[in-house]
Amino acid sequence: MHAPRSLALSVALALAVPASLAHAQLAVTANDNKVVNVNGRVQVVPNPPPDTVTILDLKASPPKSLGTVQAPVSVVGPPSSVAIAPDESLALVTQSMQVNPADPTKQAPSNRLTVIDLKASPPAVLATLEAGKGASGVSINRQGTLALVANRHEGTVSVFTIQGKTVTPAGKVAVADEKALMAHVAITPDGKSALVSRAGDNRVSLLSIDGTKVEYTKHDMHPGIRPAALDIAPNGTYAVVAHLGGPGGGDVDTVSLIDLRARPPRVVDHIAVAPTAEGIKISPDGSVAAVVSHNGSTKAKESPFYNANGKLAIVRVSGATLTKVAEAPIGAWSQGAAFSADGRTILVGNMIPKDYWVFEWTGTTLRDTGVRISVPGGPAAIRTAEK
Repeated sequence: MHAPRSLALSVALALAVPASLAHAQLAVTANDNKVVNVNGRVQVVPNPPPDTVTILDLKASPPKSLGTVQAPVSVVGPPSSVAIAPDESLALVTQSMQVNPADPTKQAPSNRLTVIDLKASPPAVLATLEAGKGASGVSINRQGTLALVANRHEGTVSVFTIQGKTVTPAGKVAVADEKALMAHVAITPDGKSALVSRAGDNRVSLLSIDGTKVEYTKHDMHPGIRPAALDIAPNGTYAVVAHLGGPGGGDVDTVSLIDLRARPPRVVDHIAVAPTAEGIKISPDGSVAAVVSHNGSTKAKESPFYNANGKLAIVRVSGATLTKVAEAPIGAWSQGAAFSADGRTILVGNMIPKDYWVFEWTGTTLRDTGVRISVPGGPAAIRTAEK
């Protein structure tokens, strides 16, 4: 692998989006400025600067910033607290936790959902809406008409309709109680179903969708310990789920494969990955999934489970089988991953150094390019449009 080289891409809050935006492939990253990891302990920053949302152009080589806007975000929950409309016109960003107004040394649940205009120059906040308590993972359907939010501290999924750039609350769906710790909700490409991960009671639940009517089907799967991040293949045939595993240990964790063609859907395979599988993203062609693991990088340095670097694993999906085909070190307290549209570039966000590492994936070989993209805050989540 090439030795890393620094590439500081400054991102001013008032940066205007260039005319080339129309030809960009956008990734949106949510950057948390409220918390830091100090030798294994997450601490609230005194008088923190505002959280930010940065737009990246993945068509540029190396990827570059197109602008930043202030918006509330949170690293708590899977790194899928941002979603982009299929036409890349707007982004939705949730905030699961905020600084506790009663005790600024702690955090408390938030319910905010921010609507951001990606076509504005510079990008602009269109609206701030309310989802549920602990608003976490968010997804927009491929039709661009519906958004769902998993509410971490409420056991519900919030429903929003989308018309152009107008996002409107359309109710909630009760799935479980607050102990279920709803993490992420992903919508199938046909828009007729969704999966919601439940890190608190180790389940993935199936939802049905008919227009704006969303219902809990009462069908649950039990893939592993603390399922949080999940993704659905572009062709809708399978889903993958990453597990946070048991707290405090250095045990390996797992990724599970869900067969969505089966009736009802079911878990058909598992594979071991490095400890604390935080993020997961399927490639545009559906052949592999990128798995981001902490690998002990959030532990105290005196811990026997401490490692300086997280790990990025590439897992191939062949029918009902998962196979690990590549692995590389990444930064520390790593979160989400995003593929470029051609599947050759992978970005991995790292909370401690506040940057993205850029990898090249050839289909058989994973290479660290050495490029580092700095962002204004810890990159808690990243997403591209699902088309």
